Amino acid sequence: MTTTSTARSATAVAARATELSKIYGQGETQVVALDRVTVDFHQAEFTAIMGPSGSGKSTLMHCVAGLDTFSSGSVVIGGTELGTLKDKQLTQLRRDKIGFIFQAFNLLPTLTAAENITLPMDIAGRKPDKEWLARVIDMVGLRDRLGHRPAQLSGGQQQRVAVARALAARPEIIFGDEPTGNLDSRSGAEVLGFLRNSVRELGQTVVMVTHDPVAAAYADRVVFLADGRIVDEMLQPSADKVLDRMKAFDAKGRTS
Repeated sequence: MTTTSTARSATAVAARATELSKIYGQGETQVVALDRVTVDFHQAEFTAIMGPSGSGKSTLMHCVAGLDTFSSGSVVIGGTELGTLKDKQLTQLRRDKIGFIFQAFNLLPTLTAAENITLPMDIAGRKPDKEWLARVIDMVGLRDRLGHRPAQLSGGQQQRVAVARALAARPEIIFGDEPTGNLDSRSGAEVLGFLRNSVRELGQTVVMVTHDPVAAAYADRVVFLADGRIVDEMLQPSADKVLDRMKAFDAKGRTS
């Protein structure tokens, strides 16, 4: 497994999973989706999570993001242990400290782009930081589309609204689950570029689940899962390196 550098290991941790397990069912029908996974996601770093179908990559993201419960172990985000929170507290933590970007854009059709971007903060009764919001809007190139409703926007523009919405509240960490899965290659590259720039220019922390080696190449680090366990890690990935690693997983799967 690739080791991390001393400089990187000194970076503060935005989220940490320790001995994290997720088990479905019992007895003969039991399925171990996560098998004692320990992983750190560092501040101001873009991490991609990859692995074969059924490897547990989406389950890991959902558990760390507080979208799903876990069977054992612990998850800490911003110094808060998720396992100690009641439902209302967990909802508040997700709203205040976490941003989400999904394959489906999840925009409200009756609201403008600007209203969709600030919706989570409006619901929470919080006023956006105008300077930060303006910076986010300019970064994703939406200044001339703020008055448009989702139906008046292309798929790429809708996902840019979703990216801006995730960034607008300045969360401690953003989770993306196949965020470019519904986009063409050009629009996907734009969205991935915005996510990478949010890390480099805004100091954001991004964790993305993807099956696409090209998408993973935008990240600073790739974490590979197989059979519910972390089996490898790659720093400064390229699409070719990631593809070779995924081919090795496939080859191993066929011979096992």
